[in-house]
Amino acid sequence: MVDPETTKDTLETVKSVSETTSKALDVTEKLGGFIAQYVGGSLEQAMGIIEDKLKYLRWERQLRLIVRVQELAKEHDVEVVTRPIPLKMAIPLFEAASLEEEDYLQDLWAKLLLNASNAESKVNLHRSYINILEQITYLEARILKTIYDLEFSVSDGVDIATSKLPDEASIEVDFDSINPSPDSIIDPTDDVKAALANLARLRCLALPTSFNGKEIFHHANPTLLGRRFVDACSV
Repeated sequence: MVDPETTKDTLETVKSVSETTSKALDVTEKLGGFIAQYVGGSLEQAMGIIEDKLKYLRWERQLRLIVRVQELAKEHDVEVVTRPIPLKMAIPLFEAASLEEEDYLQDLWAKLLLNASNAESKVNLHRSYINILEQITYLEARILKTIYDLEFSVSDGVDIATSKLPDEASIEVDFDSINPSPDSIIDPTDDVKAALANLARLRCLALPTSFNGKEIFHHANPTLLGRRFVDACSV
C-alpha cells in the first residue's frame, strides 16, 4: 500500500521541479525573443545562432592556444609538459585562456602555461598569476611590459616616470623630477591613469599618494608581485 505522505511529498517535489523548469524555460524564451528582435529571425533561429557562434569562438580560441604554445616551445627550444600542473590551477588557467579573445593577452596565457608545465622553468605557478591575467586589459599588459623591461631591482625602491606610457617609461633619478613643482607635472592620459589604478589594485604596481590620500599618477613604483607576474608570462 502506498503511503499517502510519501505520495504527497513526491507530488510536491514534482510540482517544485515543474515550476523551476517552467521559470527557466520562460527566461530562455524571453532571452531568445529579445535576441530575435535584433537578428530579424525566429526565436529558435536566434538561440541557434548565438549557441553556434559561442561554440565556434571557444573552439577557435582553444585551437589558437594550442598552436601558440607549440610555436613558442619550438621558437625557444623548450620542452612541452615536463611537469604536471595541479588541477586546482590547471582548470581555471585553461578555461580563462580559451575564452581570451585578445591575441596579445592569449599569448601571455600561452607563455604562462609553457612556463608552468616546464620543469626547467624558474616559474612556480601561483593562483594570483591567473587572477591577475584574468583581470587586466591589453593596455595594462603593455604598461607592465614597458615598465618591467627596464633594468632595475625592485628592492631598490625605484620610481618610474609614467607620462609616456604605454610606449615608454624611464627610471627617475633626479629628486626634483620625482617631487616636481605643480607647474612641471606631466600626468599620463586618463586611460593610462585608469590602467595604473587597476594595476595598483592588483598589486602589480604601487602608486604614491598625497598627504590627503589622493593617488599620484606622474610616477609609479614596481612591486615584487608585478615583477614575478611579468616573468611568469615571459619566455
